[in-house]
Amino acid sequence: MARLPRGQTSLLCGALAACHAGPRPVRLGTTYTVQQSGALAVIESLWTGAPLATVVGPSGRILRSAARGDLDVVITHAPTLEARLLGTEQASLRCPLVASRFAVVGPTTDPARVADAASAVDAFRRIAAARGPFVSRGDSSGTHTKELALWRAAGVTPARPWYIESGADQATTLHIADERNGYALADLPTYAKLAGLGLQVLFANDTALTNPYTLYVIRAPDPHPAAQPFARWAATTARARIAALHLPDGTPAFSMRAGECALVSGKR
Repeated sequence: MARLPRGQTSLLCGALAACHAGPRPVRLGTTYTVQQSGALAVIESLWTGAPLATVVGPSGRILRSAARGDLDVVITHAPTLEARLLGTEQASLRCPLVASRFAVVGPTTDPARVADAASAVDAFRRIAAARGPFVSRGDSSGTHTKELALWRAAGVTPARPWYIESGADQATTLHIADERNGYALADLPTYAKLAGLGLQVLFANDTALTNPYTLYVIRAPDPHPAAQPFARWAATTARARIAALHLPDGTPAFSMRAGECALVSGKR
């Protein structure tokens, strides 16, 4: 029988199943953009410690699993959800990792003239004024959370028929936007990995489009002994290797975030 890729295997096994014989695996929860951008492959190829059982999903789903105690370590990119779902109760260690950039992508014809926008918020206002179409992930992912924040800042409540929710991962959402000649918010390293898209990067020059990734070790009655060593390794060795990845134009795909791992004080 052909062996499934590691990420797909973890999706089948789920967070609670020990899909490895032998040592207890570190249950790592992470997001589609970490997987689809190539960052997860860097982590899995370099880590030589305890086996990893990797679960991939939208940030919201991963963080809720972590809050239930179903994961040992998470890497997500949804700061508001991280603060709300983990806070100081569920996380014992917080490590800033890397940041990528979001971009507004769309058809080469650019009917909303997004390429002329003065800011990300202006770009979203232009899309709403032109009535899209805009394809949203609609899945409580970090990308979806950022998109909703931009709509709020633009004073726009997106609605059908021009606003379409895919309920899917980043790659699938971008393919749908491409098929609809629509716009979308894209994580640039993930967008760069997708072949055959007609979508163009129309706007990316705004600090509001920064996409920060953070690693958390989850507080547990029986913490995995390798969770903190893995976290500290990821925040040094793996972080530097991920930051060495480049986009097709030669620019860095990720930047290293400032700061080191810090213990999180829980309520007593």
